[in-house]
Amino acid sequence: MHHFSYRNGHLHAEDNDLTRIAEDIGTPFYCYSEATLRRHFTVFRDAFDGRDTLIAFSVKANSNIAVLKILASEGAGADIVSVGEYKRARAAGIPAEKIVFSGVGKTRDELNHALSEGVHQFNVESENELHALNAVALERGARAPIAFRVNPDVSAGGHEKISTGKAEDKFGIPWRRARALYAEAAALNGIDIKGVDVHIGSQITALAPFEAAFQRVADLVTDLRSDGITIERIDLGGGLGIPYGNGETPPDPLAYAKMIRKVTDKLDVQLIFEPGRMIAGNAGILVSRAVYVKKGEASQFLIVDAAMNDLMRPALYDARHEIMSIIEPDPSANAEHYDVVGPVCETGDRFAKARPLPPIKEGDLIAFMSAGAYGAVLSSQYNTRPLVPEVLVNGNNYAVVRRRPTFEDIMTLEATPDWLG
Repeated sequence: MHHFSYRNGHLHAEDNDLTRIAEDIGTPFYCYSEATLRRHFTVFRDAFDGRDTLIAFSVKANSNIAVLKILASEGAGADIVSVGEYKRARAAGIPAEKIVFSGVGKTRDELNHALSEGVHQFNVESENELHALNAVALERGARAPIAFRVNPDVSAGGHEKISTGKAEDKFGIPWRRARALYAEAAALNGIDIKGVDVHIGSQITALAPFEAAFQRVADLVTDLRSDGITIERIDLGGGLGIPYGNGETPPDPLAYAKMIRKVTDKLDVQLIFEPGRMIAGNAGILVSRAVYVKKGEASQFLIVDAAMNDLMRPALYDARHEIMSIIEPDPSANAEHYDVVGPVCETGDRFAKARPLPPIKEGDLIAFMSAGAYGAVLSSQYNTRPLVPEVLVNGNNYAVVRRRPTFEDIMTLEATPDWLG
């Protein structure tokens, strides 16, 4: 469910007419619904009622500080993969003891910073990282809380670029080496083993891959405890998909929770989750304006003012986003087929091919739905196109929570050497 709907012929974000916001701040812009963010988080949280859980929102999905602040107020922690994300989470009021540090390439400086502030857990992804973290901890006279991210060699389906749990993926430690590496970690004075971590990918729309991976984790916990290693947490990652208007119906959080309870209830552990897309994806949209409608030899191009640098997912993953007209279409109007493209000088700057849409004229507004996750966070200033604003709505109020930089802002970061005059 989300809070974007037609009222009086105009698409609204909660009680805000998106046409009015477009007139006020210009296009393109991202728009997030606070009510949707809160609802999605509470639905996920309440599915695990009665269990000891830490729901660490995946900051890489949407790192806007206002969004993080909303989730922090609901009790969320944060799953981070860089010190930059760590600083965002802390700025939003998320305490260090609710932060999980993931990622395959943590530097010693990053490890030291997070350890100094008391993060809840490091998800260690290699033997090399283990020893680097041990050295950092010993230098500080501390012990670092860890879980190894184990790679269960489970294929989760979906696009190969967001699959992370197969043997050939870069993430985690090999499944067959897990017990040996835990024994190695147990002998290190700077390491405090806390749990086991797994994450098999993103936009997963079936329960079976999750259950296969989680059962392997449960079996590993039993094996490690028999080896004399205390395991008090399991981190089950994120990855639960959302509907993108492509006919897929992902499992709901209650079904997901029921499966997890079946697998883990006998383990007596804290459950850590790292949802991102499931909470933020359908809470955000990207609003854009049609610049030209261009007739080609075989195609009709709808050229809009948003581009691949603003919403990278279609170019990066061949991802599908539902496209809605901001003005409610006449139900009797015949659909037309458009290649929806942006102005960037790349053939890959395309959001949809031969997409049936209501007739759209130059100047009309459209919305790319389900853009709240992996939207603004992946954007860039390619072609010296300023980052687009991010807007947050609450009832009939809205605020710009990231402004559009000026061209002067962009160029201020650059300098020419003296010899160029």
